[in-house]
Amino acid sequence: MIAAQSFAGKSIALFGLGGSGRATALSLVEGGAKLTAFDDNPDGVAAAAAAGIPTGDLHSADWSGFAALVLAPGVPLTHPRPHWTVELAHAAGVPVIGDIELFSRERRVRAPEAPLIAITGTNGKSTTTALIAHCLRSAGRDTQMGGNIGVAVMTLEPPAPARHYVLECSSYQIDLAPTLAPSVGILLNLTPDHLDRHGTMGQYAAIKARLVAGADTAVVGIDDAHCRRIADELDSEGRAVIRISQANDARAAVGFDGTALLRRMPGLPEVSFTLAGIGSLRGRHNAQNAAAAVAALSLAGLSPDEIEAGLQSFPGLAHRMETVGRQGAVLFVNDSKATNADAAATALASFPRIHWIAGGLAKEGGIAPLAPFFPKIVKAYLIGEAAPAFAATLGKRIPYEISDTLDVAVRHAAADAAAGGGEEVVLLSPACASFDQFRNFEVRGDAFREAVGRLPGIEMVQRG
Repeated sequence: MIAAQSFAGKSIALFGLGGSGRATALSLVEGGAKLTAFDDNPDGVAAAAAAGIPTGDLHSADWSGFAALVLAPGVPLTHPRPHWTVELAHAAGVPVIGDIELFSRERRVRAPEAPLIAITGTNGKSTTTALIAHCLRSAGRDTQMGGNIGVAVMTLEPPAPARHYVLECSSYQIDLAPTLAPSVGILLNLTPDHLDRHGTMGQYAAIKARLVAGADTAVVGIDDAHCRRIADELDSEGRAVIRISQANDARAAVGFDGTALLRRMPGLPEVSFTLAGIGSLRGRHNAQNAAAAVAALSLAGLSPDEIEAGLQSFPGLAHRMETVGRQGAVLFVNDSKATNADAAATALASFPRIHWIAGGLAKEGGIAPLAPFFPKIVKAYLIGEAAPAFAATLGKRIPYEISDTLDVAVRHAAADAAAGGGEEVVLLSPACASFDQFRNFEVRGDAFREAVGRLPGIEMVQRG
C-alpha cells in the first residue's frame, strides 16, 4: 500500500466506498489524514466502518475544515449534475480530487524520477496497459500496474526511483487528477463515449487530452480526427509528441504495415516487430495498442530484443479476443467484452470464417452496423433477449439459429464448425450487454470457457 502522507494531519472528506474507495480511505488513514468517509449506500458505510475506516455523514459535516474531497471516479463530477458532495465542496472552496491525484502527489514527493506510463483512450486502454506492464516485467524491470484496469492505484508498492508504474486512466480519473504528470502519456483514440458524464464530445476530448498534455512525452494515435488535432496542438506548443497508427502512415513514428510494426522514432534505429502469429494481438485495433506499447517501451529504454520477446509472450486479457481452446482446426475465441456493435466489429474483422455467437441485452442500433462483416459469418447462433431482433436484422442474408442459451450455442457452433473441415472460428462476440442472463461480461466469458471445456477432444488454452 502507498500511504497518502501528503495529507498527514489534515481533515479530508472521502465519498464512495466501493473497492477502490475503501483502498483509498485506508491509504489516507495510513498516511495520517483525519478522514471522514461516506457513501449513499448505508451498507457500504457499515462495511467501511467494520474495516476500521472513520466514517461520518458528510451532509452535516463542517466543510470549511476539509483540505480536500476525495471522490470515487464513478461519482458524477459535472454531468448530468454534480453530486451533492461536489456541490458542498465547491460552495466551501474545497478542491475535489481522486486516487490518481493522490498517487501523483506521493510520486512527486517520494520519487519523481520513478518512470510512469499512463494510458487513456476510448478503446484499447486495458490491453495496452497490460501489454506494457507484461513487456517491462519480462525484461526484468520492477513494475507496478494499476488504475482503471481493476487494481486500485493506492494498493501498489510505494514509489521508488527504479520502479516503473503503468496506469490505465479513465476520463473520470483524469478529471480528478489535476497534477498528473506521467513520463509517457498515451492517448490511443477518441470516439463518442460517456457523454452523459461529460456533456459534449469536445469536453470529453479535452479531459482525455490533459493526460498527454501533462506528460514529458506524449504518444498519440492519429487514426481519428480528434487525436490528430490533439497531436498537432501539442506539436505547435513545442511538446514532445510520438505519433502512432494502426496503418503504415508516413506521419507515424510507429505504424503497422499489416504484418509488422515499423518503428521510426527520432534518435533510435529503425526496426520492425512482427505481430504475425501472436493470437493475443490479432486485428488492426490491437496493432494500434501494440504500436503504443512499442513507443512507450522504447522511451523506457527497452532494447528491440526485449520488446520483441515481450510482444511474442503476451498472453492477452481475459474476455478480449481471448483464445480459450482448439478442437482440431477449429479455434474458440472469447470476446465477451464486446458489449456493443463497435466492439464486436474489431473481432469480426479479424477472422475469415466465423461461427458467431451473439446476443444478450441489446444496445441502441443493434447489429445493423455490422452488416459489412456478414459475408465472413458462416452461421450465427443467437442467445438471450436480443435473439429475435438480431434474427430480424440477419434475415436471409446469413444462416442463423436461435440457440437461446450460451451452452447450446457453443455445442451447435462447435459441431457445425467441425463439419466445415477447415480453419474456422467459434467466436463469442455478443455485441450486447450481459445482464439478461449473466451478472456481467466476465461471468458470461467464463461460462463460454466452461462450455468449450466440456467439448470432446478440446485442447484448452490456460490463461496467462
